[in-house]
Amino acid sequence: MIEIRNLVRRYGDKTAVDQLNLEIPAGVFYTFLGPNGAGKTTTMKIMAGLLKPSEGEVFIEGIEITENPTEAKKRIGYIPDHPYLYERITGWEFLRFTGGLHDMEPGKLTSRAEELLDFFSLAGEAHQLIDTYSHGMRQRLAFCSCFLHDPGVAIIDEPWAGLDPRNIRSAIEFLKRRCEAGVTIFMSTHSLDIAENTAERLGILHQGKLLYDGTLEELRSDNSSDLEEIFLEMTD
Repeated sequence: MIEIRNLVRRYGDKTAVDQLNLEIPAGVFYTFLGPNGAGKTTTMKIMAGLLKPSEGEVFIEGIEITENPTEAKKRIGYIPDHPYLYERITGWEFLRFTGGLHDMEPGKLTSRAEELLDFFSLAGEAHQLIDTYSHGMRQRLAFCSCFLHDPGVAIIDEPWAGLDPRNIRSAIEFLKRRCEAGVTIFMSTHSLDIAENTAERLGILHQGKLLYDGTLEELRSDNSSDLEEIFLEMTD
């Protein structure tokens, strides 16, 4: 579902991503860990087609993102680390705009938007201007937008800022259910508690290099049982 081959991204003399290789099957919840500046967001922007790699390739459902970005992006849902939402339109209008970008049939768009707005507790505010939304409401709207067109791959960059514990729990349950339906989730987070609760597989990135790729159980079998201790030791 996701294949990354020899990925490199440079900014001048700095190498932000250094020979990254990953292969993630369909329906896997993959959690991407790393300290600030490790290269996580750069990697995810390349995967979403927002940055071009200096070297290497990224395939989404077999489609190379730089060679055929339009077709690849049809298969991707994306939540950036700082979602941009048009503030002078309503939440409903934003979802209608998003659905239009994906050429969704109007009836399907409406039913899917209603389902997501209800799940993320935004149905009552759907016709309010986005500039009246709290940070948490905007983040929940970003979840709705990401999954509106039923993507096969969801790329989610540190999505928890502004969400209270109840909304975090609901969002995690939603993501796990999407995985059960065959969607591949690629999510970065700084919360090791969330990583332990979600990851079927995890990757640890440091200074642009992938230090670990595998299951949490495999990581613990060769180290301490405490993920925080393992993480701090590997990224020291």
